[in-house]
Amino acid sequence: MPTSPSDPADPTAADTPNDVVEPPAGARGAAAVPVGSAAGTPAGPAESAAGAPAEAAGRVGSAAGVAAGQAGGPLVGPGAGTPASPAESAPGVPADAAGPAAGGPVGAVEPPAGARRAAGDVVDLAVVGAGPAGLAAAVVAAGHGLRVALLDAGEQPGGQYYRRPAPGLGAARPEALHHGWAAFAAREAGLRAHVAAGRIRYLPAHHVWSVLPEGDGWRLHAVTGHGPGERAAGVPARAVLIATGAHERQLPFPGWTLPGVIGAGGAQAMLKGGLVLPGRRVVVAGSGPLLLAAVRSLAAAGATVPAVVEAAAYTAYVPNAPALLRNPAKLGEGAVYGGSLLRHRVRLLTRHAVTEAHGADRVEAVTVARLDRDWRPLPGTARRIPCDALAVGHGLVPQLELATGLGCATGRDLDGTPALVLDAGQRTTVPGVWAAGETGGIGGAGLAFTEGEIAAHAIAGRPVPAVLLRRRSRLRAFAGAMAAAHRPGPGWSGWLRDDTVVCRCEEVPASRIREAAEDLGARDARTVKLLTRAGMGWCQGRMCGPAVAALAGEEPAAGRRPLSCPVPLRHLAELPPA
Repeated sequence: MPTSPSDPADPTAADTPNDVVEPPAGARGAAAVPVGSAAGTPAGPAESAAGAPAEAAGRVGSAAGVAAGQAGGPLVGPGAGTPASPAESAPGVPADAAGPAAGGPVGAVEPPAGARRAAGDVVDLAVVGAGPAGLAAAVVAAGHGLRVALLDAGEQPGGQYYRRPAPGLGAARPEALHHGWAAFAAREAGLRAHVAAGRIRYLPAHHVWSVLPEGDGWRLHAVTGHGPGERAAGVPARAVLIATGAHERQLPFPGWTLPGVIGAGGAQAMLKGGLVLPGRRVVVAGSGPLLLAAVRSLAAAGATVPAVVEAAAYTAYVPNAPALLRNPAKLGEGAVYGGSLLRHRVRLLTRHAVTEAHGADRVEAVTVARLDRDWRPLPGTARRIPCDALAVGHGLVPQLELATGLGCATGRDLDGTPALVLDAGQRTTVPGVWAAGETGGIGGAGLAFTEGEIAAHAIAGRPVPAVLLRRRSRLRAFAGAMAAAHRPGPGWSGWLRDDTVVCRCEEVPASRIREAAEDLGARDARTVKLLTRAGMGWCQGRMCGPAVAALAGEEPAAGRRPLSCPVPLRHLAELPPA
């Protein structure tokens, strides 16, 4: 998490979009394999990334006694004398709401008639994203007496990390697919209690496409509903917390557009949300700890995983050994993953990469080659591995469109990805706007819960508990170690042939991007985009952006768009004049 230059740095420090991590690469046409029994429960405990997917880092501000008033800007909501919620089992969770959430989705909980508020009422805090960070922030803020609106693109809280099967699939134990389920369940129970009491307006299926100033606060513009029932929605708020999560980073290679080639996170999403496997014999490749989590989930659900292909070397963690020692639980998770590889006889290939996928109608095999320190394939080391699916990903990239559209400053994490500049209380450089979780650098669910709670305390004007500050420092240090170890090497572009498609939406091959950079004078991704249309398609560069930037000779930049998702023109026409 890059920090504001005005904040003292913590000398001890070095968390899916959240509607992101879709099955991106060729998932259409994939031979989905149903998992488990009629109850829909896979055999054995399968889980997602164990609290720390891929890369992150940055130094966090020092923190003792952080409160929202210390960095300027008025506090929102009730004053410091407002009593908090009754005794809590988790931060901000009323005692009578402890334990796993029961019943239907949270959105089905109606507040008592006297507690309902009109849709246009101004809330103290609007939280965008109901993943770990946003959920934790909403529950703690409501516990401090703030009126909160929680908007999320998903139908259920939890984001990509705690994605669950639809109720109609009849999954008996959805928690078997997850790591750290108890922490999520306690906060979801808190959400249900606060919604029932009228302290939180939970708005699922709301895609927030812009946040604009309005008076002394903000108005969040969203699209909700589907098809003919789609409509515009607006939420006025005094303060905003952005917890929009991250999406997968994909580095292209020949054959990556074949059906059956999907993102590593996409494979997790298929399993968690649909209880299906992308294939029966699945190679997992790329870089970062998400690969090990995917292998464990897929193997436990019945897939054969002939190899996990990791481009980095685990010896790259050695320079950051102190950060590892500060997080013994993470080392324990690593040991669990190692045991899973041994139990399911999965071969681990470090400093290797999938350099080509082969097949006619779908992937049938992959070529794996050894890499040098810069990720260049070494001649004479290629081998073929038969498979009917490939789950590949090179970490995650923070989803920043809403924040950068507001003018929030960004820095760069140790893995080269852009991330928001935040102070010790999770405040962005724009007054009245906070952020938590992956937007400040990839760190996993545990860190996202922690940062969401820190932000809620700061927004409410309460001192941040020292235990949260220490936990954030410790987890950010671990995330920094992962970011440094799994940063893509500059030689990966050597995998690309001239005819390899880099921009899938506009079908732009590597040869056209190289021509723009080497012959036509393009020195940045924006100029390449203008010359080739790379990044102008449906995903607006979310998939190809890092690759195009690398081929143009620059680090990937944070996207800045006036609209963060597709919006019907009629919704724009309904906006009041500026």
